[in-house]
Amino acid sequence: MTNKTIVLDEEGYLLNLQDWTPELANQLAQEVEVELTEAHWEIIHLLRDFYQEFEVSPAMRPLVKAVSKKLGADKGRSIYLMTLFPGSPPKLAAKIAGLPKPANCL
Repeated sequence: MTNKTIVLDEEGYLLNLQDWTPELANQLAQEVEVELTEAHWEIIHLLRDFYQEFEVSPAMRPLVKAVSKKLGADKGRSIYLMTLFPGSPPKLAAKIAGLPKPANCL
């Protein structure tokens, strides 16, 4: 791994999306005390695919819908997402996935 400087905004979101790596995701997750499991990675990869397709980080409702569609109704629930990404799942998951903050999340 290179010693490249990773630049984050004042809220901890990655400024250059090309800087994202799975290693960086683990580092960002550690900083917010989230231990990444296979379940977390499913959501992170889904979010990155969503961003590639729509060029926007989803807020809670579109995130729940996308998860439900791709991973099934049992995972496409805000309660499930809250267990993985406490507080605000769309914001926290986007941050760890190296994506911009969802536009309509405060």
